Amino acid sequence: MAASSSSSSGGSSSSGYDMPWVEKYRPNRVADIVGNEDAVSRLQVIARDGNMPNLILSGPPGTGKTTSILALAHELLGPNYKEAVLELNASDDRGIDVVRNKIKMFAQKKVTLPPGRHKVVILDEADSMTSGAQQALRRTMEIYSNSTRFALACNTSSKIIEPIQSRCAIVRFSRLSDQEILGRLMVVVEAEKVPYVPEGLEAIIFTADGDMRQALNNLQATYSGFRFVNQENVFKVCDQPHPLHVKNMVRNVLEGKFDESCSGLKQLYDLGYSPTDIITTLFRIIKNYDMAEYLKLEFMKETGFAHMRICDGVGSYLQLCGLLAKLALVRETAKAA
Repeated sequence: MAASSSSSSGGSSSSGYDMPWVEKYRPNRVADIVGNEDAVSRLQVIARDGNMPNLILSGPPGTGKTTSILALAHELLGPNYKEAVLELNASDDRGIDVVRNKIKMFAQKKVTLPPGRHKVVILDEADSMTSGAQQALRRTMEIYSNSTRFALACNTSSKIIEPIQSRCAIVRFSRLSDQEILGRLMVVVEAEKVPYVPEGLEAIIFTADGDMRQALNNLQATYSGFRFVNQENVFKVCDQPHPLHVKNMVRNVLEGKFDESCSGLKQLYDLGYSPTDIITTLFRIIKNYDMAEYLKLEFMKETGFAHMRICDGVGSYLQLCGLLAKLALVRETAKAA
C-alpha cells in the first residue's frame, strides 16, 4: 500500500541518488504512513472529517511526525495547500518577533477554504522554541482559533509549556519496529534496483534503531558508495562498532573469559569508536541477547549506569573496562546463587 502513492513521485533509478530517498519516498497520504497505527488512525479520522484540532505530535526522530502533518495538511486543504499552510522549522528564526509578526499576519490573512477547513501553521522542532515565543504563541492560538489551527512537532512534549499543551491534542509516536522498517526498505530497494544481501538490510535496520529516516539515508549512502548493500559496507558507511565484535565481548563475559572480553573492547577502542557508540551498541546487543532474564536486567542496569557516566564526560577506556568487570561480577554472583 505504501509503495503505490509514494514511489510514483520518484523518477527512474538512474537519478536515484540525485534526490534524497527520504524525500523521494515520503508518503503523501496519511494512510500510507508506516508504523504507529494508533496515531495514524487518529489522523486519518481528522483527515476524513476535516475537524482538525490544534495538535502536538511528539516522539523520537525519524518516526513520521513531520510527514504525518504534511500529509494531513495536503489531504485537508488539497489545492489550497500552498496559500493556507505556513511551515516554520527549527532552522528558521522563531523568536517572539516571528510569532508576533509572521504567524499573526498569516493567521489574519483571508483565504477562501471549503466549509469546516482551517489554515494550518506547522511548527517543526517546536521544543526548541524559546519560552517567550511559546508564551506569545498561546495567545495567538486563542485569538485566531476560528480560522487557524496549529500543528507542533517535537521530540519531547514536556519542553512545550503547559498552557500550549492544554490547548492541543497530543499524538504520541514511538520508534518503528524492525519489521515495519524492513517492509519500507524492500519497497525502495525494488524501486531503485539496489543489489543487496539479507544481512545487509539487517545491518541497516540495526543501525537505524527504529528511525526510518536514518534507515533510508544509510541505505542510500551504502548504495552510492559501494553499489552493493552487505553487512561490511553498511558498518563502514555508518561507522558504528560491528555488532559481532560487541556480541563476542558479551559472550566472553558470560563464559567467564574476562581477559578476552577486555581485549575485544581494546580493539574497538583503538579503532577510534567513541565510548558513546560502543556503549549504545552494547546496550542493544544485551537487550536482544539470549540469556537468563535476571542476568539481562542486571546487565542492562549496569550498562545504563555506565552510559550515564559517559554522558557526564567520563568516557575513558577504564570506564568501559570497569563496566565489563561489573558485568562479570554480576554473572559470578548469579552463578553462585
